[in-house]
Amino acid sequence: MSSMSPRGSPGGAFGPACHGFDPSGGLPMTHFSPRTTMPKHLLIALAIAAAIGGITLSPAAFAGVEGHRNILIADQFNNRVIEIDRDTHRVLWHFGNGSDLPGPKSIVGVNDAERFGVFTLIAGTGIPPSDPALPGCADPVNGCPDNRVLIVGRNGDIIWQYGKGGITGSGPNELNTPVHSLFLTGFPHHPGAHVLITDQGNQRIILVNLAHKIVWQYGMTGVAGNGPNQLSNPNSAEVLKNGHILIADESNDRVIEINPNLQIVKQFTAMGTVSGAAFASRLDNGDTLITDSNNSRIVEVDGNDHVVWQYFTNTDPGSNTTPLPTRALRLRNGDTLISDQFNQRVIEVTPNGKIVFQQGALNLSGAGFNQLNGPYDAKVIGDFTGITPPYGFDGDTNTH
Repeated sequence: MSSMSPRGSPGGAFGPACHGFDPSGGLPMTHFSPRTTMPKHLLIALAIAAAIGGITLSPAAFAGVEGHRNILIADQFNNRVIEIDRDTHRVLWHFGNGSDLPGPKSIVGVNDAERFGVFTLIAGTGIPPSDPALPGCADPVNGCPDNRVLIVGRNGDIIWQYGKGGITGSGPNELNTPVHSLFLTGFPHHPGAHVLITDQGNQRIILVNLAHKIVWQYGMTGVAGNGPNQLSNPNSAEVLKNGHILIADESNDRVIEINPNLQIVKQFTAMGTVSGAAFASRLDNGDTLITDSNNSRIVEVDGNDHVVWQYFTNTDPGSNTTPLPTRALRLRNGDTLISDQFNQRVIEVTPNGKIVFQQGALNLSGAGFNQLNGPYDAKVIGDFTGITPPYGFDGDTNTH
């Protein structure tokens, strides 16, 4: 549901204990002293920093950013990614200057963002043509494409990019409406650092290494369908602990679980009721959490596709009748964080459906204090419960 249509390595320190593991995906890697003792995920992050940024950071720099639990929000029509303090609602960090032209300091129609270490992965989806023009885009005829997936540093500099700003395509280093991306080091049969991109307009999920080469793909490029190796407006993809890939196949009204050999092994539709599957994730209990956008619903189904929990985002007084929620993530504390797109808010709800946090004013868009405009994605920084952790599934709850 993009704006165009409404993530293991050996333990121990780097050095001799590396056993050939290269988290840079084939790029030069800096090695650190074998006497360094720190969690595996932070060591990998340091190597990635050297690989993609050509920079040197101390272990303390990574440890510091792992400690807080601020919220990162893809504020779609404000053309920005913001990190907010949940207690004060204040913006602590942002990327995007509001421009509707893709550039070194701008992002257009952002649909997804993820923090790993000191880096932020961002999907620049773009804003489609519309009459009148949609918020965040001054061109009603051509729209405002972006078509980039970026990794930016803490200072806001782009240090890695896939896709060409403002250019729509399917060739080398080209994208068409990238709606979701994740950074990972544990894709089956492809060790090292990669970025998994949901390339919606090209009807495909692609795994790209840091040298910009596509090394795995599901979906036939440019072919929409529901047959073998086909998707229709895919909106997200997560890599599961079992090595399978969970895909929200939006316009096919389904969530599919495939193996790396491109075979569908399971399908989820909440017994045929899902309409517009915007996002899906696998929970620790084995259930699947689906953002059922057209039904304004977040729905959890068990392994037999039976509904075991649901929450509707359009029942509050003053709510948009069709808010089209786009992301729901189960948090470590058991609550669910929801990007309630056209209700202009991000909310955290308990298992009993009580709202315990809200960023943004209900059904009121804006760019000022505690205001959002089409928030498409929100994540608690450092909480990878139910989604692909960047540094692998290793059983350490402090890294997920």
